[in-house]
Amino acid sequence: MNNFELCIAPLLANEGGITNHPLDKGRLTKYGISQRSYPNLDIAALTVDQAKALYKRDFWDPYQLDRFAAVVAFEFFDCAVNCGTGTAARLFQRALGVAEDGIVGSITLSKALASNPDKLAKTMAAHRIKFYTSLSQFDTFGKGWINRMANNLLWETQNV
Repeated sequence: MNNFELCIAPLLANEGGITNHPLDKGRLTKYGISQRSYPNLDIAALTVDQAKALYKRDFWDPYQLDRFAAVVAFEFFDCAVNCGTGTAARLFQRALGVAEDGIVGSITLSKALASNPDKLAKTMAAHRIKFYTSLSQFDTFGKGWINRMANNLLWETQNV
């Protein structure tokens, strides 16, 4: 399956354009690509195609997301972009009921591939919401995170 093109559109819609919120640890961010994560990149001049290439290289391919149904791939992908790849891997593992070491290895992959995709995506979404509500910045960014999750669930419902 090659779901990257299908999944990148709702991710970019979630991320929006350029932001520089004083409380956002990512600092200057465009299309979800942050200055904190890419300190040597000219974020202000970043193009959509460049952002897509970074997402494919750094967030999609390393986790073999092409191996999964679109709903699972998107849930992991969006979480990795919004929460970090380590958090995404641990929440994915929590949803699967396997050891949470933050490494998507053979045990995690085999359990994920044998799981019901819709159930796995929804379970991971539930764990994401619990994660967001535990964060100290929930009062500042929580409404946006919950709206993001609602948008994701609506998208996933249409792409099961």
